[in-house]
Amino acid sequence: MQRLDKLLSGTGKWSRREVKLLVKQGRVLADGAPAPSPETKYDPETAVLAVDGEPVVLSRYTWVMLNKPAGVLSATEDGRGQTVLDLLPTELQKLGLFPVGRLDKDTEGLLLLTNDGQTAHRLLSPKYHVDKVYYARTAGRLEEADSRAFESGMTLEDGLVCLPAGLEILSAGGTSECLVTLREGKFHQVKRMLAFRGKPVLYLKRLSMGKLTLDAALDSGGFRLLAEEERQMLQNGESGIG
Repeated sequence: MQRLDKLLSGTGKWSRREVKLLVKQGRVLADGAPAPSPETKYDPETAVLAVDGEPVVLSRYTWVMLNKPAGVLSATEDGRGQTVLDLLPTELQKLGLFPVGRLDKDTEGLLLLTNDGQTAHRLLSPKYHVDKVYYARTAGRLEEADSRAFESGMTLEDGLVCLPAGLEILSAGGTSECLVTLREGKFHQVKRMLAFRGKPVLYLKRLSMGKLTLDAALDSGGFRLLAEEERQMLQNGESGIG
């Protein structure tokens, strides 16, 4: 049994203070009746809750899609600077969320956060190959020879063996643009592969993981909870991840 304000704030849609006001205004229904107080306890597995007539889906686990900005660390805590958890409201920070994988400090884009350790472990397991698509801007002119090198796979100067990957050239010149598709996630891999081809990365942003694509409505640093169908895809292995 959990307090109503904890259940509703745990969805990430309302703070506990907002829940208190909603209950006071009679806008929260619990099992078909106006909730008597924010402190009233309900079973999250069986309670039927609604706010302003809209059903509230309670879940054991929380999944967040974040548009990570540059300069933020993909960590739960770090004495060296701001982390992705610092971008979330206090109520979400209290749920034990952690990033699923990581993006470099200066890399932007799609990052998932969750407290579902079992599913996250499966998504990150090396035995599952997950397509990850990145937009990159590079110094130097990208050429078809670079695309062929990515398609063939490559061994870098330091001995790192990279699986075949995709390189779609969007524009080529003194500065070039491309989409890179990886099926693995080795340390600084996109940057290292492009640098090996003599085209160092100037800007990098992850656009998608499997069938999950960064929501275009999210500004840099913005986030939203995954929709129920997105969460089900992840947990059932239907997302192209796992």
